[in-house]
Amino acid sequence: MKILSAAQQYEADKITITKGAITSADLMEHAATICFQWIHNRLQGNSIPIHVFCGTGNNGGDGLVIGRHLKQHGYNVHVYVINCTNERTQDFLTNYDRLKEIGVWPEMVTCKSDLPELSEDVMIVDAIFGLGLTRPPKDVLKEVIQHINDTNAYVLSIDVPSGLYAEKSVEDKEAVIKAYHTLTFQSPKLSFLLPENQEYINSWEVINIGLDAEYMYNVETRNHIIGKENVLSLYKYRTKFSHKGSFGHSLIIGGSYGRIGATVLATKAALKIGSGLVTAYIPKCGYDVLQTAIPEAMVEVDLLNEVANFKPKVKATVIGIGVGLGTGSKTANGFIEFLKKNKTPLVIDADAINLLAKDKKLLKLIPKNSVLTPHPKEFERLVGACKNDFDRLHKLNDLTTKYEITIVLKGAYTAISHKGICYFNSTGNPALATAGSGDVLTGMITGLMAQGYDAFEASVVGVYLHGSTADIAMMNEVYETFIASDILTFLSSAFKELFKKDMPPGAANEVHENQQDSDDSTTHV
Repeated sequence: MKILSAAQQYEADKITITKGAITSADLMEHAATICFQWIHNRLQGNSIPIHVFCGTGNNGGDGLVIGRHLKQHGYNVHVYVINCTNERTQDFLTNYDRLKEIGVWPEMVTCKSDLPELSEDVMIVDAIFGLGLTRPPKDVLKEVIQHINDTNAYVLSIDVPSGLYAEKSVEDKEAVIKAYHTLTFQSPKLSFLLPENQEYINSWEVINIGLDAEYMYNVETRNHIIGKENVLSLYKYRTKFSHKGSFGHSLIIGGSYGRIGATVLATKAALKIGSGLVTAYIPKCGYDVLQTAIPEAMVEVDLLNEVANFKPKVKATVIGIGVGLGTGSKTANGFIEFLKKNKTPLVIDADAINLLAKDKKLLKLIPKNSVLTPHPKEFERLVGACKNDFDRLHKLNDLTTKYEITIVLKGAYTAISHKGICYFNSTGNPALATAGSGDVLTGMITGLMAQGYDAFEASVVGVYLHGSTADIAMMNEVYETFIASDILTFLSSAFKELFKKDMPPGAANEVHENQQDSDDSTTHV
């Protein structure tokens, strides 16, 4: 799914209106009616008080349409207009008149004393601001937002929580609606996917409002969301006459005294994801552990308690390096010499990333078609402190462009940057916030590359399946009891889920809740 910029969203609206020979008010009516239907399908005539707060722009016009339909269907609805400016869009005025025509006169809010008393037992529809917001709400607008946030009521935002920008960081955190759920038009907004906005975006849902299909197909965007259909298009089917040599040889280099478990997880993951052969190159102290834990793997050893020589004998298809490796001086020196000589694609994680961060000139030694898999702190060690999540994405895309590599920036919506374009993963949940989860991901991506997936393809498929295991597990488990080994337990089920037509990705959670690391609508967690 493409993530449109605000400018692209406006262009899509304009083209849809022109090609469809409709008015902007018609498009507003259509979009807002879908939002009303969403509410109606869930409330089914419930008498709960519904308070619709409208600005005086087009987002407010959406709110007026919703309020009109709610009234016409017998709901206990109250409509308010935040009357802080004389500016009104034409579509707002059109729908203001339509609301009055059915006998509903919106209440004007010009100061704090005009605000209604609200309790947690009401529903609030936030239609104050949409994509057009360019500066933080102030004065009565800010007071309205704070009043709504203080209620602890169910808040449904239309398109964007009021006060939240689509493409830049919040300037006043006290002037943003904390939405329980957001119905957003046609495309998710980039800000929905970033950790800094988690208190404003509890869950969100894309509403297909029928924007011009040709435009949506051809428009080039710098941000995308990875869905099931994307992964299926990359999947490589096996033939009857395939053999283990058909699926490559993965080499996992890592481990140090007391941290052999990381290499065990990565090695097993490479095997479970389908690599034909897997060899682990580890300190001698881990030999018995790894041979016992994974009899299917081969093992080569280095020094007793650490990897220092980096001289595996096996000729691997791809090398996963860094899990449990340590950053001691012998390991660091050996790693530098290894990079100078190695030409095999790498999947670089954990301490290997930390070693790169200590000498950033080493980045130019990374072979093309390689992958880095940092978490945010490891990434900042590479690029320096980031001002905010948007700045982090800019630096992420710049790095992948400069060195022609793929970077998997781990998080709630893991970002995969390739050739300066970002792809956000749609699967996963807080169950994955557990020790060893990243080691398993490193092994999975390594094993996929061994089978012939390129760096980008392996990252997309690996990250999606990694997240899907947790979604499937949460149908019967709870976040706290899930451990990294469970990712491998549920990996087969994640593959099977790819080919099911009756279960969309992330179905384990009907509504996507952020917790801390051709339908009309799509719900995301």
